[in-house]
Amino acid sequence: MKILSFGDIHEDFTIAKSMKNELEAADLIIITGDLTNCHGREEAQEVIDWFTEFNKNVLAQFGNMDLPEVNDYLNEKDINLHGNGHMIDGVGIFGVGGSNLTPFQTPTEFSENEIETFLYSGFEKIKKAKWKIMVPHAPPFGTKIDKIENGTHVGSTSVRDFILKHKPDIAVSGHIHEARGTQELGSTLLFNAGMYRDGGYVQIEKLSDNLVAELKIVPSS
Repeated sequence: MKILSFGDIHEDFTIAKSMKNELEAADLIIITGDLTNCHGREEAQEVIDWFTEFNKNVLAQFGNMDLPEVNDYLNEKDINLHGNGHMIDGVGIFGVGGSNLTPFQTPTEFSENEIETFLYSGFEKIKKAKWKIMVPHAPPFGTKIDKIENGTHVGSTSVRDFILKHKPDIAVSGHIHEARGTQELGSTLLFNAGMYRDGGYVQIEKLSDNLVAELKIVPSS
């Protein structure tokens, strides 16, 4: 099984034309959040419709820059990862959308206690899975993938604590555009693919005995 994961689309999905073959060949696409720019259902539907033209198998969640009605839309489509878990070919995938609190009062922000609650809600549905992929839109605090340009860490402490306690195989995040990268946190491999228009995505493959993943870049056309 091959999974492609990316996020922070912000209604700009033109780079998808440059990775048409990769999108069509994947068994699943995961969108980690921020489909829109402070917009709602109509704009989110346009994004989802665009990607389902390439691949019908999509899971997604809203980010902090999406209105709450985006969460309702994804629930209606039965593809939501926020506070939810999906079992696909022995792999458990669960997530939490929005973000921890920011100075900018973006449309969808949660307290750390709320983030923890949403994570456990999704985890409960997949906890017996042999392999686990965690999808927190906000990256874990104190890592390479949650640093803004001045070097300040702005990620979620609840996400970090959850990863260290439950040890998912892979965690894919977004939110901090300038922090594209990867590192290990405990036994978990972390990824932030950056903004989608810059060509970043994560490729995850399920092999016979493990999951392997790498951060990849598609040059803009």
